[in-house]
Amino acid sequence: MSITRRLLGGSALAAMILAGSMAQAQDKVRIALVVKALGIGFFEAAAEGAEEAAAELGNVEIIYTGPTDTTAEGQIEVINSLIAQQVDAIAISANDPDALVPALKKAMDRGITVISWDSGVAPEGREMHLNPSSNALIGNMIIKLAADELPDGGKVAVLSASATATNQNTWIAEMEKVMGDYPNIEVVGTVYGDDLADKSYREAQGLMQTYPDLKAIIAPTSVGIVAAAKAVEDAGKAGEINVTGLGLPSEMAGAIQSGASKSFAIWNPIDLGYSATMLAYNLATDAAEAGPGAEIPMGRMGTLTLDDNAEGAMADPFVYDASNIDQFKEIF
Repeated sequence: MSITRRLLGGSALAAMILAGSMAQAQDKVRIALVVKALGIGFFEAAAEGAEEAAAELGNVEIIYTGPTDTTAEGQIEVINSLIAQQVDAIAISANDPDALVPALKKAMDRGITVISWDSGVAPEGREMHLNPSSNALIGNMIIKLAADELPDGGKVAVLSASATATNQNTWIAEMEKVMGDYPNIEVVGTVYGDDLADKSYREAQGLMQTYPDLKAIIAPTSVGIVAAAKAVEDAGKAGEINVTGLGLPSEMAGAIQSGASKSFAIWNPIDLGYSATMLAYNLATDAAEAGPGAEIPMGRMGTLTLDDNAEGAMADPFVYDASNIDQFKEIF
């Protein structure tokens, strides 16, 4: 064989390999996991779960992305970029339930599967929504965690994320529905830290100044609960004011140790990212279809059953305290 023929043969082989690689890349199902903001431990743990699901499925590429701050405008920019990239699916935890709808409708019009998880989007802007747990169970849990440490009752306050955060508002509303079960507990107010550590810290300080006899701060946000616990510690009120709500074991271990928090709850964000990815994959590949009553596989997390609003709950919240914090703080 001549050198020329050998070179041509090598070029043809290289072209075939390149074409095969491109085809393989094109066969990848690209799922964008869009979070409220980058740099938040809860969402980074969710990304680990998404990568676990991708490895299990074998033909999935995860695009982990989000804005630098918790704004709808930032997420809209991200969504438009993903539309331009022609991803197969967008799984989003929304900063605003309504403001994202036009951009997400545009994505769906382009054939992109859209689901929301953690914090929901209005139904017209997504195919389905994955709640981390039952809203009613979460609402009852966050007030129960405070009430269990106050046998004689007392004043409690809520430190939420943004005023438009779908999940926060829903959980607080569910909490209010069961307040009749806790007649000695008085909720004196709700403030918003916008899931920013410094603002949440200042809001917690304000609560302690406004209500000197405050007994508990309920923060149904992983950013707010850490900031509130730090504010309580810095005020020298650990053991006097109990900070509870929803948080990450790795971030709350110190607060449990100091006594600023007696207990808190959270679902496993790794499981949440895993489940969202499995759902997005099954919808994007037409292995399942979203709709009232639909049952969609979630891999090791079982099957999600959608209600009349095309929403479903992943699992019950889990309580963390001094008895188990050391076991879980190394995980997430």
